[in-house]
Amino acid sequence: MNADKNTKKVCKYFTIFEYEKEQEYLRQMHRSGWKLVKVTGLTRYHFEKCEPADVIYQLDYNPQGAEQKEEYIQMFADCGWEYLQDYAGYSYFRKPAAAPGSDEIFCDDESRLQMMKRVFKDRFLPLFIILSLLLVPQFIGCLFDGDTAPAVVLGILIALYVWVFFTAARQYLKYKNGRK
Repeated sequence: MNADKNTKKVCKYFTIFEYEKEQEYLRQMHRSGWKLVKVTGLTRYHFEKCEPADVIYQLDYNPQGAEQKEEYIQMFADCGWEYLQDYAGYSYFRKPAAAPGSDEIFCDDESRLQMMKRVFKDRFLPLFIILSLLLVPQFIGCLFDGDTAPAVVLGILIALYVWVFFTAARQYLKYKNGRK
């Protein structure tokens, strides 16, 4: 917490496929009297004191939307969503829960699935390539050379990648099979 009692900075990490958990976290913070101002650095959330309210936060991953940014933002504004910022490819939106219209920016599982495909292509695929081409061969080399410390570090990194992969695959299949 800052010295200023009207602002708060919180470091909290969500994986690239945990956007729903992040949305719920931001909603709970707003209900507690802390509205999101911005996200910076490695997932550092900046909040400002406000009247507690039920405000819905939604994230959309659409880096290609930058090409038609004004139209993209206006499309959401027409549906009652306030644009906050872009961070790491995600666009952040919010609106009061009592506002008319849908509580979600996605109208169906197919839209969610399309967003997951964009995240997979732009974010997950490069991570998988790094894992496959760089980390695994280094890990195997360290094992054969008997370099224990580097092998442990690389093993931990590989385990994290595998965890992210399975988390992402589970989330993707959930939407692909039509379950929210």
